[in-house]
Amino acid sequence: MRPRGTACAAAGVLLAVAGGCTGGDGSAAPATGTVTTRAAGEQSPGSASPSPGPVDPVSLPALMRREHTGSDLRLGDVLDRTSAYTRYAVTYEANGLTISGIMNVPEGEGPFPALVLAHGYIDPDVYVSGQGMPREQDRLAREGYVVLHTDYRNHARSDDDPDNDVNLRLGYTEDVIGAALALRDSGRPEIDGDRIGLFGRSMGGGVVYSTLVVAPGLFDAAVAYAPVSARPEENIDHFQRPDGDPVVAEIEDEHGTPEENPAFWRGVSPLTYADRVTEPLLIQHGTADETCPPAWSREAAAVFDEAGKDVELRAVAGEGHTFGPRWAAEMDATEAFFERHLR
Repeated sequence: MRPRGTACAAAGVLLAVAGGCTGGDGSAAPATGTVTTRAAGEQSPGSASPSPGPVDPVSLPALMRREHTGSDLRLGDVLDRTSAYTRYAVTYEANGLTISGIMNVPEGEGPFPALVLAHGYIDPDVYVSGQGMPREQDRLAREGYVVLHTDYRNHARSDDDPDNDVNLRLGYTEDVIGAALALRDSGRPEIDGDRIGLFGRSMGGGVVYSTLVVAPGLFDAAVAYAPVSARPEENIDHFQRPDGDPVVAEIEDEHGTPEENPAFWRGVSPLTYADRVTEPLLIQHGTADETCPPAWSREAAAVFDEAGKDVELRAVAGEGHTFGPRWAAEMDATEAFFERHLR
């Protein structure tokens, strides 16, 4: 296993060929984990970490400076039992908020490596706990991983954060960091807190990028499926503005447009801080994705590669946003990736 907190050896972007395409026991285990990273300011994509100085409180540098906490992982009701794993409702604490989710715990003798799953966008008004990545939750637990799927703040039974949307949903990054810290220091015998990976899809893929630059070394490896753009203004223009989302006006009233306040928008893009990433990263994106353009992943991979990071981009031939016919094959690649870095 890679020593925690050290940089991985640099590797080029690998344009992989995919399908012929190139190109409850009710118990609680209170514990408290913290992680602190410090940086500030903004620089161009792939440049060195910013130097100390004033920062916008809504920015990735602000999250880098924060002492993040994650603790009190609690297993609640048993939601399902299979021959391979038990599924629990869970809660944990992340930076002062209670976050709900589900956790699949494999049968057998642990400790097992753990994965935090970050789901894509689902309207919080209709979202139910654990929704978003059910196939992945099941398969990875059957392969011997403890799977913690976070609901995020404002979802299911999690605490509310009324400013999260106006603040570009950066709170989801805090929730993912808190999940890892809660797993790492849970004290539960079935969880190996020294082997933790991160797996996000769509919006959750964007959360993966932000988490890697805010808390380098916290995870051992990360995977992003069909991720959104690493530039938040592109996501707003692509998803929210065409639908007339009133939050867009609130965001621009609060933070300015990219033309009015370019420093703010640089400060919320993980590409600006690509040099901070230490974990190996696998990005998988369907060539026929009409929801999140594949060009977004090509740009992110290129920026991370230019910064000397261990990144692999797999272009999945003919697949759309949700990964249908080739999902099993792509999960094979995902499991092989986690096997290399977490086993």
